[in-house]
Amino acid sequence: MKTLKLLAILVAFLSISFAADAQRGVRIGYIDMEYILESVPEYQEAATQLDGKVQRWKADIQKKSQEIDQMKLNLANERVLLTKELIEEREEEIKIKEDEMIQYQQDRFGPNGDLIIQRRQLVQPIQDQVFNIVQEIAEAKKYDFIFDKSADVVMLFAAERNDISETVLRSINRDNKRQEVTSRREKKQLEQRESLSDEEDQVVTEREKALEDKKNEREAAMEERKRVRDSIRAVKKAEFQRRRDSLLNIRQQRKDSIENARNGGGPGAPPNEGEGDDDGEGDGGL
Repeated sequence: MKTLKLLAILVAFLSISFAADAQRGVRIGYIDMEYILESVPEYQEAATQLDGKVQRWKADIQKKSQEIDQMKLNLANERVLLTKELIEEREEEIKIKEDEMIQYQQDRFGPNGDLIIQRRQLVQPIQDQVFNIVQEIAEAKKYDFIFDKSADVVMLFAAERNDISETVLRSINRDNKRQEVTSRREKKQLEQRESLSDEEDQVVTEREKALEDKKNEREAAMEERKRVRDSIRAVKKAEFQRRRDSLLNIRQQRKDSIENARNGGGPGAPPNEGEGDDDGEGDGGL
């Protein structure tokens, strides 16, 4: 009913405005706040952190619920063995635990809980920024009305040419870049960029995207060439190491052979005469 009333008031207001401004025509635009929020990296990062908190809160609630269920199960199994006083004491403990869990749920997910407060704190700065930008765009572009497509007011039809969400988002990105600008050159470039019309800015954005894509392609090609070059170097290095080890092994074998020859022995060399005759007598003594 509230939405229908708002829609009726809106239609009536637009009808009056159309009649009053028939000579020049009424210019209407709209934004999609959800799309804008999803496209702002800072919001997405903060939203991810908040989602992590929500999952931890849910895990805590589930743990508390399991503890309560276990306490109830234990009481049911031991009830026949307990006195009336002990049963009442156990039931009181369970009631306290349940009240604590309900209070925890309210503190985290209730109407005034942490989730609502932190989401409001998360969205509020961006909403304020969007509101200020919308005022500037409305005045500069001579819009009569600008609506939020994702708000409660039902939009039965919206021509895409009236969607200024991208314009608002580009303004947010400009504001963020302005805060990051440090050098005079960057500041001058930013001022030149801000002087462009929406159409010119879109052309420049597409051109920058094309240049960025080419840069990424070049970097990918260079990375691939480096990978191939490193792979060839690794193969050559392994082959060099193999040949070096082989040469060192042959050289060591030769050295060992010469050393054995000097010592009068070696592989296959005959034993010295008289070797093994402790008494000094040869075969002729037999």
